[in-house]
Amino acid sequence: MAELDLTADVLVAGGGPAGAWAAVKAAEAGADVILADKGYLGTSGATAAAGTGVWYVRPDPAAREQAMASREGLGGYLADRGWMARVLDQTYANMNELAEVSRYPFPVGEDGRQIRRGLQGPEYMRRMRLRVRRAGVRVLDHSPVTELLVDAEGAVAGAAGHRRRHGHGYRVRAGAVVLATGGCAFLSKALGCDVDTGDGALFAAEAGAEMSGMEFSNAYAIAPEFTSVTKTAFYSFATFYRADGGVLEGAGSTAGRSVIARALLSGPVLCRIDRADEGVRQAMRLAQPNFFLPFDRQGIDPFTELFPITLLAEGTVRGTGGIRLAGPDCSTSVPGLYAAGDAATREPICGGFTGGGSHNAAWAMSSGTWAGAAAARHARAAGARPAGRELRGTGGAGLRPLSGGRQPYREVIEAVQREVLPYDKNYLRHGERLAPALAALDQVWEQARRSLHADGADVARARSAAAMAAHARWMYASALARTESRGMHKREDFPHADPGQHHRIVSGGLDEVWTAPEPEFAPERAAAVAS
Repeated sequence: MAELDLTADVLVAGGGPAGAWAAVKAAEAGADVILADKGYLGTSGATAAAGTGVWYVRPDPAAREQAMASREGLGGYLADRGWMARVLDQTYANMNELAEVSRYPFPVGEDGRQIRRGLQGPEYMRRMRLRVRRAGVRVLDHSPVTELLVDAEGAVAGAAGHRRRHGHGYRVRAGAVVLATGGCAFLSKALGCDVDTGDGALFAAEAGAEMSGMEFSNAYAIAPEFTSVTKTAFYSFATFYRADGGVLEGAGSTAGRSVIARALLSGPVLCRIDRADEGVRQAMRLAQPNFFLPFDRQGIDPFTELFPITLLAEGTVRGTGGIRLAGPDCSTSVPGLYAAGDAATREPICGGFTGGGSHNAAWAMSSGTWAGAAAARHARAAGARPAGRELRGTGGAGLRPLSGGRQPYREVIEAVQREVLPYDKNYLRHGERLAPALAALDQVWEQARRSLHADGADVARARSAAAMAAHARWMYASALARTESRGMHKREDFPHADPGQHHRIVSGGLDEVWTAPEPEFAPERAAAVAS
């Protein structure tokens, strides 16, 4: 079939909450918008598969102060109070908008007021899809983007991709592009995360953008061994056991996850959620019914029976690293390119420690709002539509190999997973393990650049494999550059924080990966907060 050639003011890549909000706000600003999703807008991604808390704080100065202060130390004082305040403001507005415009059915408390501190993912994203369509956005479901398009000056002016259901490629010429493609969980099977393979970061880097905070990428979630459901909060009520029945001292869902990782290296770890009373158990089932489905199917009562657990990598989905933002409008360093949600770094509000579901949810709706509106402004300022501009594709590995080889994409994925998924490499970090892992990943990339290639629908899979390899290299290069322990980045060979490294680390490059301290970060401000 013939390739589809479209034109729009704004193209949004990704159909999670950040992409949905970006599309809505760009359309409300008067832009003609196309949203292209790897899956089906409303059902794919980490949010659509589960429920999440939201960093929703009423505009009370004391409450807002406490909300910001509570995360700064955990994140190694790399967050920014200005960004945090903006996100709290925008999240408050967007959650209220969900109630008033989308009629989201928030639960009601004893005082008769709605409780707006959380969202059920399926219902949230169902309503966001409706809102996107009602805003006039053209939606391309099952249409993964495979590369960005740039003009003669290097400004991003659209993207190309493949329509899986239609069996042909497509191209969108656009005045601006918002990347809301999610983070990278390396196909670990974490709940809802197998669409999150770091594609947007690869596209951004190929266009000339940088990453930030990629060392803060070693997030692992607890899951029963027989399922991919990763709802870690409930394990705060659990006791963990070794295979011989002895209690695994120090293990926990927040502090103590490294204890679980070490134990799993030598044998199975069992769990029982035995510290929840009857009231808490009932509340759990109401709050997250999907958590209990695998147990019910297996005939296991998780409150009274032991069950085996594992840790699944969540990478930069739950971590904080991503595309570096150049301004408060979520612009990148490349003209015409914006980033939102997990595709962008969340250091501005989380620093170097995961914000969990609540901060990520707040960041998704806030950054999506800003990026969408800014992309619309950029497209409007550019004047005429980009239909007549001469554009070129920026895609490399997996799309335009340097030689005539034909490396299978599965081979690349398996090679990356061997270096990234093991706990003793990515989670329990040590320079003596990180350095050889990075060297191996450099070889994976070199081979992929020469010969990774695919046809048809497999082009998107090949590009995802290349994105995973690029993502892992930025991660480990940044982890080796940060010779200290800060935030979620813990080095066994450098177990303490180093005041001299109180800065963010920027990374980038493809064939040659580089890292550097971020010159714009103002450590004296964060240090003043810390004191």
